[in-house]
Amino acid sequence: MASHRKPRTRMRTTTPAVGLTTAALASVTLLSTQSATAAPAPKPGIEDVQKKVDDLYRQAGTATQRYNQAKEASAAQRTKVDALLDDVAKRADELNEARRTLGAYAAAQYRTGSLTPSATFFLADDPQSYFDQSQLMNRMTAQQQKAVTDFRAQQAKASKKRAEAVRSLETLTTTQATLRTSKQNVQQKLGEARTMLSKLTAEEKARLAALERKKEAEAERKAEELARQQAAAEAEADLKAEEAAKAAGSGSGAGAGAGTGSDSSATTKAEKVLAFARAQLGKPYVWGATGPSSYDCSGLTQAAWKAAGVDIPRTTWDQVKIGTKVATADLRPGDLVFFYDDISHVGIYKGDGMMIHAPKPGANVREESIYYMPIYGSVRPA
Repeated sequence: MASHRKPRTRMRTTTPAVGLTTAALASVTLLSTQSATAAPAPKPGIEDVQKKVDDLYRQAGTATQRYNQAKEASAAQRTKVDALLDDVAKRADELNEARRTLGAYAAAQYRTGSLTPSATFFLADDPQSYFDQSQLMNRMTAQQQKAVTDFRAQQAKASKKRAEAVRSLETLTTTQATLRTSKQNVQQKLGEARTMLSKLTAEEKARLAALERKKEAEAERKAEELARQQAAAEAEADLKAEEAAKAAGSGSGAGAGAGTGSDSSATTKAEKVLAFARAQLGKPYVWGATGPSSYDCSGLTQAAWKAAGVDIPRTTWDQVKIGTKVATADLRPGDLVFFYDDISHVGIYKGDGMMIHAPKPGANVREESIYYMPIYGSVRPA
């Protein structure tokens, strides 16, 4: 009878499960207690905040250039699409006219019917009348054939233009989507920067302002050093020119006059560029703006050179490709100085290591050292 006893293993298997559950609950409770009592993540230092905010503004500048690029492409594509749609409408009118001509020939043939050449000969009053009618019918046939050919040609051209217009509309839609994305990216980066700054205490804001003043002072020191170097180089060049003129005697006049016209023209343009830029001092930076009440960085440089009669592209990425490349030591007033590895900012050199530029959102057009930001390179547009 012992073999019929019910095994008692079930009770033993439930005991460890209860123990494990209790241990798990204890672990969760312990972890929760530790999480509650753990110290919060350390707040970033003010130097880290400064770097992060500067980086966000730089990213916003890059997104702004993408926005400017997309906006310009969208405007150009819209113009192309409008022209194509006008062309399609014109070709539709021509196609309808060709269709009406064919319809007129078809109606005439239906009304008069068609006769064989033999019937036409026998029904004619005389042979001469037959030949006159035959020649007229041949001419009518040729006109009908031309009408058919013209219709087919107009139909093919209209179909081609419609397809081109459809492709251009698709491109426009893609460009406009890029424009919206770029705008959202700018707004996102600026929003992140504002959020970080809004969380600073009064003391932290004061420390951040002190760091900015230190950065500006270092940039101005470098600008003064560049000014001294440029002044020394200019004095040396003048001395050499004077010595060359003395050595050449009276013949130096022709040599000096050879480069005067070009230099004078360039100087005049640079003066107009700087005069325009100075007149914009104090106006707010607004991303995507080209004036006259506000500007972004490349909008200001484009408008300034336009005032001097020189058209330059809209974005920093295109502006850096124009004119003549210039070393920092050889900068002249009116030259364009570009910043950061992604070429997301530009300013107008005014001399003595200083520039006029539209800095960033929340700031106005101002004069500043070109060493305030890492220099990428410089060009002389004209």
